[in-house]
Amino acid sequence: MEQSPGTQLARLLLAGFDAMVNEATAELARRGHPGVTAPLEFALQAVDEGADSAAELGRRLGISRQGAAKAIASLTQLGYLGSAPDPADARRKRLHVTARGYEMTAIGRDAFDAARRRWAASLEPGRAEQVEDALRRLAPGNTGA
Repeated sequence: MEQSPGTQLARLLLAGFDAMVNEATAELARRGHPGVTAPLEFALQAVDEGADSAAELGRRLGISRQGAAKAIASLTQLGYLGSAPDPADARRKRLHVTARGYEMTAIGRDAFDAARRRWAASLEPGRAEQVEDALRRLAPGNTGA
């Protein structure tokens, strides 16, 4: 069966994403952070950006509260998230990224940057930047950052 150009593009984008994630997770495991997945890192980033409860994390990630609670449990078990009483409401606990969580994200960021540098070096000068610019313009809801 022949694939349509749209299907081919979607598969190429997914394969590129998977390849970069696999490189990053291998580096994280090598450096003492096994068990990290891309969705867990996205959840950790959302907490760092202000999602301090399961309900808010679910809203930001577009997942159920139960899915968010599962991510929180995994991140807490791995030592990447902590919680503390909310000064405004003693019944509530607020989530925060731990020092180990920040360490993990720094290693992951460096691994993604290293993969990008390797990919860019294998192309003609400026080509990687052209691809990134095109993807920024095409990605729905992208702010261009």
